[in-house]
Amino acid sequence: MSNSILKDITKPISADLDKFQIEFKSALKSDVKLINTVSKYIIQRRGKRVRPILTILSAHICGKPTKNTYRAASVVELLHIATLIHDDIVDDAEYRRGWPSLNRVWKNKISLLMGDYVLSKSLIYMVKMKNFKVLDSIGRTAEDLSSGELLQIEKSINKHMDEKVYYQMIEKKTASLIATACKLGAITASENEADHEALKVFGINLGMAFQIKDDLFDLLGNQSETGKDLAKDVMSNMITLPIVYSMNTADKQTVKQIGRLLRKVKKNKKVTNDLKQIIESTGGFNYAKMKIVEFSEKALDAISAYPDSIYKQKLIDLVNYNGNRKK
Repeated sequence: MSNSILKDITKPISADLDKFQIEFKSALKSDVKLINTVSKYIIQRRGKRVRPILTILSAHICGKPTKNTYRAASVVELLHIATLIHDDIVDDAEYRRGWPSLNRVWKNKISLLMGDYVLSKSLIYMVKMKNFKVLDSIGRTAEDLSSGELLQIEKSINKHMDEKVYYQMIEKKTASLIATACKLGAITASENEADHEALKVFGINLGMAFQIKDDLFDLLGNQSETGKDLAKDVMSNMITLPIVYSMNTADKQTVKQIGRLLRKVKKNKKVTNDLKQIIESTGGFNYAKMKIVEFSEKALDAISAYPDSIYKQKLIDLVNYNGNRKK
C-alpha cells in the first residue's frame, strides 16, 4: 500500500491507532533483553497494520471503539506476527517485507521461540478482555490458521488441489484472521449479532481477495516492490489459484508440461518464466483477477446496509486498494 493511500485511509482513526500502538508495544514488552531486541526489530519492520486498521474501522461502523477494541487489534496483530515468524521458518524465507527475515538474522531456534512468545502474549491479551465471544473467535481462528497451513502442505505433497479445496485452504490460512479482525471490532463496539456477522462476512471475502492477490504477486510480482522472495510459494510446491485453474482447464499435454515445470522451478528463472507464459496463455492469471473482483463485491455487499460514513468509506477504500495494490 503506498504511503499516501495508507495515510488517507487511516486519517480518521489516527488517534485510535495511537492507542492501539500503546497497547501493542506494551504487549510485547519483556524483562528479557533479547526479547526486547527482537521485538524492536519486529516493530520497526512491521507491515501495513491492515488487521488493526480493520478492527478499528469495524468498531466505528457499528458503534464506538472501546479499550477492548485496541486490545483486540493488538491480539490480532500479535497472532498475525506469530504466524508470519513460524511461516518464514517453515518456508526458509530469506526476506519479509524487503528486510531479512527473523530466521535469517537470529536463526531458527531464536525465531521459533520468539514466535511462541508472541503467540503466548496474544493469548494473555485475549484473556484480559474477559469476553467469551472474543475467546471463542480467536481460539477458532488459531485452529484455522494452523489447519489451513497443514492442508496446504498436504495438498502440495500429493500435488492435488482443486478449486474447492483451494478456497477452503485460503479461508482458513488467510481470510479467517482478517474476518476475525473485523468481527472483533464489531463485538467490542456493539452487542448486535447482526453487526458481528456482517463484519465477519466482509472480512472473509476481503481476506479471500487479499490472498488471491498475493497469489498473483508470487509469479507476477517484482521483488523490489513486494519485499518477498519471488515464486516462493511455487518453489515450496504451494499451489496457487492461477496454477489450479490452468491445471484444471488446460489440455492433458499442457497439464503435463505445467507439472514438469513445477518440478524444475527451483532451478532457474527461465523455468519460472516458461511457467508464467503457460499460465498466462491458459487464462490462469485472468481468472484469478476475476475472482478478486468477485470476492471484493461480496465484501462490499456485506456492509452496504450501513449508513454512509467516513468509516464505511475507508472500508470500501481498503477493498478497492487491495484490487490495485502493487505489494
